[in-house]
Amino acid sequence: MTTRLLPRITLITALLIPALMPHEAQAWGQPHLAITKAALDTLPSWQKDLLGPEFKDLSAKHCLIPDNVYTDKENAKYAAMESSPGEVYLQKLHLPQAEQTVNRESLRYFMEKAVTSFKAGKVNEAARYMGTICHVLEDFGSPSHTIPGDNQFTLLQQFMPSTTVMEGKLLHGPIENGDFTVSIEGYQPRLLGTSIEEASWRLLHRVHEGIINARSTTLPIIQALYAGDDQAKLTQQLKAATKDAQIVADAMHTILCLGADKFDAEARKACDRASISTFWPIEAVHLYYPQSHFFSSPYWGHACSDAVMEGGAKKLPIKLRVADAEEKTFTEGIGTGMGKALTFHLPKSVYKRFIVLAGLQSGIGAKGRVEFTLLGDGKPLGSAIVNGGDPAHAFECDVSTVSLLQLNAVNRGLDPKSNYAVWAEPVLRK
Repeated sequence: MTTRLLPRITLITALLIPALMPHEAQAWGQPHLAITKAALDTLPSWQKDLLGPEFKDLSAKHCLIPDNVYTDKENAKYAAMESSPGEVYLQKLHLPQAEQTVNRESLRYFMEKAVTSFKAGKVNEAARYMGTICHVLEDFGSPSHTIPGDNQFTLLQQFMPSTTVMEGKLLHGPIENGDFTVSIEGYQPRLLGTSIEEASWRLLHRVHEGIINARSTTLPIIQALYAGDDQAKLTQQLKAATKDAQIVADAMHTILCLGADKFDAEARKACDRASISTFWPIEAVHLYYPQSHFFSSPYWGHACSDAVMEGGAKKLPIKLRVADAEEKTFTEGIGTGMGKALTFHLPKSVYKRFIVLAGLQSGIGAKGRVEFTLLGDGKPLGSAIVNGGDPAHAFECDVSTVSLLQLNAVNRGLDPKSNYAVWAEPVLRK
């Protein structure tokens, strides 16, 4: 980061606050401005017009509000929450928390604040709340915030000790700092929902994509730092920043649609369906499966999105026998093993039905026998025992009042090594 490009307030914050408040974890810094600007540039004209003079301020200063709460006291209230009284610097707005519900509540809170302000004609306030949301999304997708509980990377320095000029130095700043331009020209922002509940829920899962993407850049950036390879570092930073910009664009576009109560008909229709096949269940704390959640049947491993792992080593497309006894390949689904639940949060009163096909993978699951059970807030929604040669069982359940949807698969046969259980096309519908 070249300090001559930083606004004076940001420079003071960057240099002094971390020294005074060692528990804080600021991310991206100057790139916040570039990421937010790239996202803003993709918005349709009517949304840019709605923001008016705040359009430029969003990427020039509002997106830095959560980092500047000690120095910019006038705007600090736009990064505060009633659920955390007395806390000036909210670490949960910078570092993703273990619980999905905590992260979603942060997103839902500021989305609602922004939308309510727009509806009241208070565009200046709405834009500042939007700035906080931009900052949160960008921090969650920062390469420096990808290791739970180790944002200063002491742990990674133990796995990857440096013998170069980086030896003994904290890696947090060097990993994220830089002066670069971000562009997502041509990107079409997605509508995430037609209500705050739906939009914040979908946004949470978009954020998960950003976190996983950022994790893929962290080690390569450290390697580039050790090697003194600035270009390799920049390439990986842009990979993270580009994904962040897309997610931020989706969030701002959705907030402005909700604030103006203006929705494209096709975009609205697309929201009627939500596949959970790639969503992380709550058992995957911090978006990874702890060893305690691994199953041993039909192999030693964990659930897999949109595929089945033969023997835990070979990825196969999902294939099931369907009602007409024909074999069908599915692009959406979850391949899983025995005895480990998969639980998903649902947005309140948004979806009416959950539809899924449950069966055993064609071929390698031929000798299996599994009981598939769906639970809603701990109560049975449906259950069926499926043999390897049977067609998949079609579930359609009422989830209109369900907050937690759980998928269970349990061995009910003699050959557990064949229990390649599959939840195909797990879809929520309004």
